[in-house]
Amino acid sequence: MLRLHQTEPTLFCTMPLIPLLLLSSLLPYQGHSASVSVGIINGTVVRPHSRPYMVSLQNQGTHICGGFLVSARFVMTAAHCLRGKPILTAVLGAHDLSNSKHSITMEVEEYHPHQDFSEDTLDFDIMLLKLHGTVKASKTVNWIFIPKNKEDIPNNSVCSVAGWGRTESSKNGEHLLEAQTIIQDRSSCNNAWKKVHPVSITSRMMCAVHPGGSCKGDSGGPLVCHNIAVGIVSFGDGQQCNSPRAPNVYAKISAFLPWIHSIVNGA
Repeated sequence: MLRLHQTEPTLFCTMPLIPLLLLSSLLPYQGHSASVSVGIINGTVVRPHSRPYMVSLQNQGTHICGGFLVSARFVMTAAHCLRGKPILTAVLGAHDLSNSKHSITMEVEEYHPHQDFSEDTLDFDIMLLKLHGTVKASKTVNWIFIPKNKEDIPNNSVCSVAGWGRTESSKNGEHLLEAQTIIQDRSSCNNAWKKVHPVSITSRMMCAVHPGGSCKGDSGGPLVCHNIAVGIVSFGDGQQCNSPRAPNVYAKISAFLPWIHSIVNGA
């Protein structure tokens, strides 16, 4: 069963992370592009294992995307992380990716990208991964709450993101970083994106802006508000990490609750 938040969700969020899976040429327009999200900008190193739900999705030992545990068998991430059809393994309980002392590596048994996901629009950018085995909750590995209903997160809520992606234009980070970000209303987000790129911010998306933000390396990680995973890092401005021109965009988890339950409860 999913671990659900049982009270009124008060949300605080995290800026999107752009993983190694960079859709650098997505929707080219007037020299600009939208990129799938990457790493943490203006972030700090996380207290070790304070985010036990975080997952590093890897291909042959290389970090590809972020993800997060939502039950003892399932990891949630972005559908675009399956671009190129990599064979993924899930590294749980990690803080420093160069040190496997406290981490657990598990194979992925089933891939469940949303059937309506579009690489052109990045709408429906959500995927569930069924692990080959059951996770035992501990101090270093545990799952996170997701919303109980479709209630929206209030605008200007302060939330957070975390990931192992790039901190600017440098290589991917080894230590898990976190940063704060602020929820922006969808109308303002859509207007900002129209000036940069012909992408529509749908009801299945949500946006967040400074101070923290994303860069290449961690699409698929959670946008977290008051210990609830409310969004999935999806895409941002391809010209600049944590760009002031356009907010980072996340898949809105509450928009997919029936789909999520059908997969997790049907396992």
